[in-house]
Amino acid sequence: MGKVWVLDTATKGTGAEIRPLEEADAAALKGGQSAIVVRERKPRPPKPAEPAGPRRFRVVDVMTKRVLADDSPLDATVELLEDVRSIVDVSISVWEPTAGRWQELSLREKQMLWGFRGCHG
Repeated sequence: MGKVWVLDTATKGTGAEIRPLEEADAAALKGGQSAIVVRERKPRPPKPAEPAGPRRFRVVDVMTKRVLADDSPLDATVELLEDVRSIVDVSISVWEPTAGRWQELSLREKQMLWGFRGCHG
């Protein structure tokens, strides 16, 4: 259990004092004055993380700006990349639900996705 605090209202002039219960004046507590006991709040448990759903991708041809895939799952995106000549020929974005927008993949992320080409399982 957390530490128990007492609000001592018997002080004059400046207002009340908050002291730990162990240090509270026993006479003040027994002398007919009511004490207000304040307990420390228990910290709230952290919110459980939302389970991440499957990633959705958008692939756009850099030269023509034509959308090659929109809201495509990972396996279909990798399959589409089989027919792309070079990694720099396409722009690949992933849907970020918390931000509510498409986020373009970094070059490193694109290379990782590119590496899945040819891996059919």
